[in-house]
Amino acid sequence: MTPDRAPFGILSDGRTVDVLTLRRGPLTARVLTLGAILQDLRLDGHDHALTLGSPDLSAYEGPLAYFGAVVGPVANRIAGAQARVCGEVRHFEANQGGRHTLHSGSSGLHAQVWEVVDQGADFAVLAVDLADGTGGFPGNRRVMATYRLTDTPGLSVRLEAETDADTLMNLAHHGYWTMDGGATWEGQRLQVLAHRYLPVDGEQIPRGEVASVEGTPFDFREPREATEASAGHLDHNYCLAEARRGMTPALRLTGRNGLTLEVATTEPGLQVFGAATLHAEDYATHHGTGYGPFAAFAIEPQVWPDAPNHNDFPSVLLRPGERYEQETEFRFLR
Repeated sequence: MTPDRAPFGILSDGRTVDVLTLRRGPLTARVLTLGAILQDLRLDGHDHALTLGSPDLSAYEGPLAYFGAVVGPVANRIAGAQARVCGEVRHFEANQGGRHTLHSGSSGLHAQVWEVVDQGADFAVLAVDLADGTGGFPGNRRVMATYRLTDTPGLSVRLEAETDADTLMNLAHHGYWTMDGGATWEGQRLQVLAHRYLPVDGEQIPRGEVASVEGTPFDFREPREATEASAGHLDHNYCLAEARRGMTPALRLTGRNGLTLEVATTEPGLQVFGAATLHAEDYATHHGTGYGPFAAFAIEPQVWPDAPNHNDFPSVLLRPGERYEQETEFRFLR
C-alpha cells in the first residue's frame, strides 16, 4: 500500500503542515508533522474519534496546542522555571503563571514542524532537531517519534533522543482519550494501576513527597466510575516505578459501550488529567461540538514531573553517547 501523505494547512508563521494517514486492520490514525500530533484515531465499529482533535489547524495554535502532541524536551512542570544541569543553573521560559515552565515553553516539541524520516502503510517515523539553547535547554538534540499500528488492535508510540551535551530529557505523548465520544467522560470507568502519587501545591507543582493513594480520592486501583466528584480533581502524576522498566500495563479506561483502552508503558510515571480547565468551545472538532471541561482524559506516560529539582525522583539527565528510549502502547479491547 502506498504511504498516505497530504497537505493539512499553513501555520500563521507560514510553515506548512502535512498529515500522514496510517491504516492497519480496524484502526486508522492520522498524524500531523506539527508536534508529531496524533490528530485522529478511529476504530471500525465505533462512530466517533477515540482522541480529541480538530480538522482546523488554527486550533493547534490555540487551545489544542498539546492535544495529541509529543511534548518536551521536558514534559510537565519545572518549578521556578529553572533547574541545575550538572551543577549549572539553567533558566527556562516561565509560561505557567509567569513562574513555572510547562512542557518546555513556546519552543517545545509541540510547536515544531517535524521531518518525516520514514513512512509505510501502518507506521510513520518523524524527527526534529533542537539547537543548543532552544528554550534554555543545553545540547544539540535529535528527537524521534515512531507511530505504529499493531494487531491488538492498538497503537505503539516510541520516543527516542540523543544529545551532544548534558541535558534534560523527559518526553511524553499528550493524547486526550474518550471511549464514548460524548460531551464529557461521565460514566466511563477509570483504573490506574499505581499505589502511589505525587501531591501538588496550588500551582500543580509536586511538593516533594511520594504519597500512598490509599484512603485518598486518587485511589483508582480498582475501576471506578468517572464523575466530576470522583475524577474532576485529577491533574497528578502516578508513580508507577522508580525507573524505566519493561512494558507494563498502567491504566484502563472503559466506556459505557464496553470499549476499553489499556495503556502499557515503559515509563515510571503517568500523568492523568481530567481536563477540568479545558475550554475549546469555539473550534471545529472531531466530535461535532467544541470541547469543554471534562471532555476527555489526558494520559501522559513520562518520568515524574519537576524531577530535576528533586534528587530522590527518577533522573531525567541525558548525556552524550546515551540514547533516550521510551515506548507506550495504547491497546483497544472489545
